[in-house]
Amino acid sequence: MDVVAEVMNRTNLTESPSATLRDAAGRMWKQQSGSLVIIEGAEILGIITERDIMKSVARSDDLDATPVSAVMTRAVLTVSPDTPIAEAARHMATRWIRHLPVVSDGELVGMVSQRDLCGVLARTVEST
Repeated sequence: MDVVAEVMNRTNLTESPSATLRDAAGRMWKQQSGSLVIIEGAEILGIITERDIMKSVARSDDLDATPVSAVMTRAVLTVSPDTPIAEAARHMATRWIRHLPVVSDGELVGMVSQRDLCGVLARTVEST
């Protein structure tokens, strides 16, 4: 495996900016995902993670009234499907991020996570 396209998750991991934190948490749970890309039309506005939701819970934010746009990260690093896996891993390690949206021709096509990269490492170790 050499590129992100070979390990990324292609499930629809998106949410609208007006969705509530409870909506986002429910969708993450249902899809067994640790993050959702916040989009409007085809534009990526941000990303929300399970950690963002936990911080909101700790602050006693109203999960039914607070929109994801209030807590999402707006500066989103993305990679392309042909990004080498090692490069994606370096981005994640140096920036302390756990999820990278994968974009092709301006369109979200998937997500690569630390979990995906751990699977690659596990397979590499097993084959030696």
